[in-house]
Amino acid sequence: MRFGSLDFAPAADHPELLAPPVAAAVAELPREAVLVSAIDPEAADTAVFCERYGIGMDEGANCVIVEGRRGERVVHAAVMVRGADRADVNGAVRRFLDVRKVSFAAFELAPVLTGMVSGGITPVGLPDGWPILVDEAVAAAPNLIIGSGVRGSKLLVSGATLAALRGAAVLPLARVAA
Repeated sequence: MRFGSLDFAPAADHPELLAPPVAAAVAELPREAVLVSAIDPEAADTAVFCERYGIGMDEGANCVIVEGRRGERVVHAAVMVRGADRADVNGAVRRFLDVRKVSFAAFELAPVLTGMVSGGITPVGLPDGWPILVDEAVAAAPNLIIGSGVRGSKLLVSGATLAALRGAAVLPLARVAA
């Protein structure tokens, strides 16, 4: 399938383009639900990627890892919003996770926790038990570009696929970026 200027193939057929936890998760999903395309790793960041490959900012979704705390309890979660939006971390995300404080996970900690590379983290293949908070606009999208766990490729999925991942909850999370 062609999307933007990229050609995508079933991710299950190309585990070499995926981080190990992503490859394991993809193997459990329907073959056509997750597609993959190789990209230039230097063009993995959202704005550069979109410009290079002819993808709109609203045709991609970013996955950010957050850490919430309430007393001694610490919870990690993934938050999915379209590339053109920002997540309401201190409002909707904090309330859903039922924590007093929430912040983005430390840059060096997210890869250790997920087994994925920063700039390529995806909700596909996250550790069991992690909440995956999916913005309503993401869940409604027919096609979305997301990370693959590495910087050298991207996945193409539907919002419905993301909303059906184990641990996923669909919520109004986005604030339009200024």
